[in-house]
Amino acid sequence: MPPEKLEVFKSLESWTSNYVLPLLKPANKCWQPSEFLPDPTQPTDDFMDEVRALRGRTKGLPDEYFVVLVGDMIIEDALPTTYHATINACDAIRDETGSSANPWSTWLRSWTAEENRHGDLLRTYLYLSGRVDMLMIEKTIHNLTGAGMDVGWDNNPYLTFVYTSFQERATFISHGNTARLAKEGGDPVLARICGTIAADEKRHEHAYVRIIEKLLEVDPNETMLAISKMMRKRVIMPGHLMYDGQDPNLFQHFASVAERIGVYTAIDYVEILEFLIGQWNLEKLEGLKGDGRHAQEHVCDLPARMRKLQEQAVERVGKMEPKDQNFSWIFNREVTI
Repeated sequence: MPPEKLEVFKSLESWTSNYVLPLLKPANKCWQPSEFLPDPTQPTDDFMDEVRALRGRTKGLPDEYFVVLVGDMIIEDALPTTYHATINACDAIRDETGSSANPWSTWLRSWTAEENRHGDLLRTYLYLSGRVDMLMIEKTIHNLTGAGMDVGWDNNPYLTFVYTSFQERATFISHGNTARLAKEGGDPVLARICGTIAADEKRHEHAYVRIIEKLLEVDPNETMLAISKMMRKRVIMPGHLMYDGQDPNLFQHFASVAERIGVYTAIDYVEILEFLIGQWNLEKLEGLKGDGRHAQEHVCDLPARMRKLQEQAVERVGKMEPKDQNFSWIFNREVTI
């Protein structure tokens, strides 16, 4: 990045300490996965009773639900490695030593630590449920972690923080919906798990949205260009390279199931964009140059165009015959996509 842009982030270090780092929670005040799971330190019979109760609660949840929950878990499980490595490659905010006291570095490490709990908890719950093929899930996680991420950040922190603002809200919505479906399906414990994870994502969303708000204040043109560039690329989900060794279109099939059961939909995508436009007050943003004003018009006009395209897509899909797709994660059983 040009030196003057590096200086923007250098100048915000004190602000980050005061307004971003307080959104983190220390480990002794954070929930931990074991609090939601059967306690193996109990007498064997009691522990097994808790496991049997867990398995009994999941019986009311359909295979479609488990496809989506597994996909969400795989993304969460790979995230601490892939996200951290990708963000840490960005100019101006990378942790040069691995233990830097720089507030950007402190945020990245601590945010990763908080996120790491999500995959751990969901993975153990799924393991105990007996409803999924853990070997195929583990292969998928291995492949995804090895593949990394390709989301178009270009080592640019402006793009990075636009992406994470969008993605944290998307995961808040997704986990909130899996919580709702778990409750409707008769598993209040899983509902509480997914709802607790959603609350974490919401808090992280606040941090990233706040960073972009500040960047729009101190460097409006560059930040507006970054928002437009990311929206032109379209925000690609971090699990789009997932592969189980069998289905080369695994992510697309997972996303189709999530869309069909209402966990994360194309309308959610548009509504997230509308939310961010309003949150960042982009329609009234001032201090832009010519290219910035063009970017502003593009972003603010985008939701209306996307809604029209979505209406056309829904009409096309309505004319198509549903098809069944097998998923290795659920022992190659088929679900409708």
